Amino acid sequence: MRFATLRIDGTLTAARIEGDRAVLLDAEHAVEAYLRRGRLKETGEVDAGSAHYARVSPSPAHILCAGLNHRGHLEELKRPAPTFPTLFAKFASTLTGPRDVIALPRVSDHIDGEAELAVVVGRRLRRADVREAREGIAGYTVANDMSLRDWQHRTTEALQGKVFDRSTPLGPVLVTPEELDDARDLAVTFTVDGEERQCGRTSELLFGPAELLAYCSTFLTLEPGDVLLTGAPGRTSAADTPLTPGRTLVTAVEGIGAAINPTTADPLPDTRDLWREHLARRPGTPADETR
Repeated sequence: MRFATLRIDGTLTAARIEGDRAVLLDAEHAVEAYLRRGRLKETGEVDAGSAHYARVSPSPAHILCAGLNHRGHLEELKRPAPTFPTLFAKFASTLTGPRDVIALPRVSDHIDGEAELAVVVGRRLRRADVREAREGIAGYTVANDMSLRDWQHRTTEALQGKVFDRSTPLGPVLVTPEELDDARDLAVTFTVDGEERQCGRTSELLFGPAELLAYCSTFLTLEPGDVLLTGAPGRTSAADTPLTPGRTLVTAVEGIGAAINPTTADPLPDTRDLWREHLARRPGTPADETR
């Protein structure tokens, strides 16, 4: 089955996607529709092609992301495979819709997109084994782990380059596992104005979706609606060019669909000079930290 979260007259509404039809359901979002499937009233119908798709899971309690989890990416970086999953977190405020315009922050000079298969949790998982974790997957969707590299590499912790507001598209649809053979071998791509910047397959993931969920459930109780990004594939040479306003980003996973996001200039000012001036006035600040 395929579920979506649509925005209808300013209100979030779940829908079941059937070809070119979006059947509206008596539920607020896609995860609720999955949890209540078979017990929902149909409330109407709209054209699936012209519908306003919101982020699949509007307010997850947890968003976990696996880095260095794709063999193509590890080869590109010439890094050995990690023994344990490399993880960081995002927040619900980081998410945006799969058709929304993304304002590129002026405070960064190097913004990249990263295409990833995303997993949505369908039941509470705590100290789950891999089988239990697999059974706890509601479905799969598309995510773009947009990264502000200059912020990401300011310190040894990547968080500040990964959590800018409304920077991570999620959707358009939640596809249940049986439709995708548990996402074992799907193409994952990222293009900018039609130019390919990333490509790979989910079969090249070092740790698969269920393994990652089982591992994370060891230290964190996962709740329905939680989201896990499984890691980005390797990049093409074109990916060295930072994203700029006025481009169209297409993040796609085979069998699921694509997040299609135009970019625009950030309406907020560039405040980096204010921070540099503040640092310069602080006693004992090394000169290179004011750059």
